[in-house]
Amino acid sequence: MKIVILGAGVIGITSAWYLAKAGHEVTVIDRQSAPALETSFANAGEISPGYSSPWAAPGIPQKAVKWLFMKRAPLILNPLFDAATVKWLAAMLRNCTAERYAINKARMVRVAEYSRDCLKALREETGIQYDHRTQGTLEVFRTQKQIDGIQKDLKVLEAGGVPFEVLDVAGCVKAEPGLSGARDKLMGGLRLPNDETGDCFLFTQGLAKKAEALGVRYLFDTTIDGIRTDGNRVVAVATSAGEIEADVFVAALGSYTPQMVRPLGLSVPVYPVKGYSITVPIANESRAPVSTVMDEAHKVAITRLGGRIRVGGMAEIAGFSKALPQKRKDMLTYVVEDLFEGAGNQSEAKFWSGLRPMTPDGTPVIGKTRYDNLWLNTGHGTLGWTMSCGSGRVLADLISGLKPEIRTDDLALSRYG
Repeated sequence: MKIVILGAGVIGITSAWYLAKAGHEVTVIDRQSAPALETSFANAGEISPGYSSPWAAPGIPQKAVKWLFMKRAPLILNPLFDAATVKWLAAMLRNCTAERYAINKARMVRVAEYSRDCLKALREETGIQYDHRTQGTLEVFRTQKQIDGIQKDLKVLEAGGVPFEVLDVAGCVKAEPGLSGARDKLMGGLRLPNDETGDCFLFTQGLAKKAEALGVRYLFDTTIDGIRTDGNRVVAVATSAGEIEADVFVAALGSYTPQMVRPLGLSVPVYPVKGYSITVPIANESRAPVSTVMDEAHKVAITRLGGRIRVGGMAEIAGFSKALPQKRKDMLTYVVEDLFEGAGNQSEAKFWSGLRPMTPDGTPVIGKTRYDNLWLNTGHGTLGWTMSCGSGRVLADLISGLKPEIRTDDLALSRYG
């Protein structure tokens, strides 16, 4: 079949790869000049199936109120309360129950674990290089209350068969020697040994080239103006390069997916939650992280990417703003220096922001819409990199009429009614 994919981020490119492998004729359209130049460009770099958790969790409403008055808050609410923002926040709050949290986390871990397996197979098949490491994720806790609060997560990990280690401070330092200078600031940690790290941008660009060798065609520097339908089918997409027809269409536009499909009467509950990162060259190898360290107190991930350190985090409700306030950079700098003092050359830090496509329940939207040939692969939030290969493989199987290797009926848009 002829398939058009809207969007050339990591989700669009992995979808293109698996669809091309299945024998389809694939075209990818993107407004940028190359793949992965928006949200996939400089994310935190962690591939963390075990850390896949919805932001909507019990206690989050109370924590959010406290965060509003914190100097270094992980959640920032700007005074932007349009209808879309209010509706999305209300839906997220409805998911902040123990029952919904367990359901949503189980879904997310299912997709993320499968995705890691798909990535491993893809890496072995292609030899693709992207500054990857397979040395796990360490979540560090600064208070006993944080340690006590992980029990519900441990039950989900146990149920999903995900290996984990609960560590004392000495165990944390053994896993990440660079933390030795911060041992007095820690109370313990949770290590997920099967997690990985890697540069999403390098991966996506490399996979795009390999997909091109399979026949995937790219239309870069091409704006998508709209989608034309006839009855319950999509006929074509209108672009700056003219109308493009196909048998199947896939919307993988991240945070921009809702506005693209809204004229078709589709309501996709994806909101752009802004995140930030800095990337710094390593200045002192002995103080640098080995893999990924997640600071639970600040919700900031610190990841080793080759000779660089990527520091990413925060969740800002600011619509589609891509501004780069200095105080956000200062927050990331503070966290990495507090835990890994002197590890990176902060004078050469590169500051970035991206719009994470978040659903109210944290689970991505993967599956068919009420239009027979329009599919969605979006809403991965902070876990697009973690879930990318699994999401692409699942989508390709569904479109090809094959039974996916994991359950998918609760991933489609239809779960929202």
